[in-house]
Amino acid sequence: MRQSLRLGTIAGIRIGLNWSVLLVMLLLAQILAFTVVPRATPGVPGAVAWLLGVAGAVVFLLSLLAHELAHSLVARVFGVPVERVTLWLLGGASELGGEPPTARADLLIAVAGPATSALLGVGFGGLALALGTVGAPAGVVAVSSWLAGINVLLAVFNLLPGAPLDGGRVLRAALWHWRGDRYWAAVTAARAGRAIGLGLIVLGAVQVVLTGMLGGLWFALIGWFLMAAATAEANTDRYRAMLGRVPVSAAMHTDVTYAEPDRSVAQAVADIYTAPGAVIALRTSDGRPAGLVRPMDLARVPEPARIDTPVSKVATPPPAVPVVEASQPLADVAYMVSRAGTTLVVDHGLLVGVLDPSDVAHATERSALHPPRPDDTRRPT
Repeated sequence: MRQSLRLGTIAGIRIGLNWSVLLVMLLLAQILAFTVVPRATPGVPGAVAWLLGVAGAVVFLLSLLAHELAHSLVARVFGVPVERVTLWLLGGASELGGEPPTARADLLIAVAGPATSALLGVGFGGLALALGTVGAPAGVVAVSSWLAGINVLLAVFNLLPGAPLDGGRVLRAALWHWRGDRYWAAVTAARAGRAIGLGLIVLGAVQVVLTGMLGGLWFALIGWFLMAAATAEANTDRYRAMLGRVPVSAAMHTDVTYAEPDRSVAQAVADIYTAPGAVIALRTSDGRPAGLVRPMDLARVPEPARIDTPVSKVATPPPAVPVVEASQPLADVAYMVSRAGTTLVVDHGLLVGVLDPSDVAHATERSALHPPRPDDTRRPT
């Protein structure tokens, strides 16, 4: 899951948001401001309702973060490194730098998030009762009650038995323990996730058709995201089974033509004719990635203007061009590269190479020539 907005780090874990969570925050703030608060306090000024709505949405965002940090901290207990936490439409995603060592570890990492959400739900419920007892403003009590309910709902929804939801992780752990085959278990959990996503889409469509309520579109949207995420996870597990722990650095190519962003388009056109590849990777004077230039980008500049146009004007900049770490497992990014195309590779922030779908394909073909590695999982029979 790509981070659209980075918020910082907690305990060394990079925290960020995907654009989809911003949509959810806006919708939740609107629900609170237009429905929850006015019902509890009729005649409340609009500014106050919106203030409470935004505050409630922000606290819910922090609840999502607590949910994901619970996954991450339990993963660390079992020696699994955590790369980053990204909050998105379905809650969040803790991107682990490795696989749980056992089915038991997989199970405990999975249930940590819903357990945290359930505890938060109980906590906010108790807070709402306490605030009501001491005579706190009805709007504040209503927002606290809403936070209690939505955290419990989050826990229950995430326990649906399909990847990438936490319930899918629980299903994967149970199947892994039963059959001893993590790859088969992961594929089965992803199929269950796609089935749940399809069910939500059908449910949403039926609601819209039969009742005329556009709220069904919300179910359909969640179902579509769930199906897409489950498909991506299934493909990542497939690559992981084939590639094991092969790093990106083993598959990327370094025979790349580099240029600084202020290089002219005319010079870049000359570079393309002698370049070892079909792209030019842009990097700043201190070696950091600045974008990617393809021949079609250069062709869009009229020939008379090429000498005065910097190549940065026609380049595709990060984050439109994906950037991955050289030390990352290739399996974790292979599906993304197959969809996004040419990807820049960095080592501690410095541009060191390029990875494209053909590199992934060649690495996969080479891995098929070797016996399974000790950390590979068996394929299903």
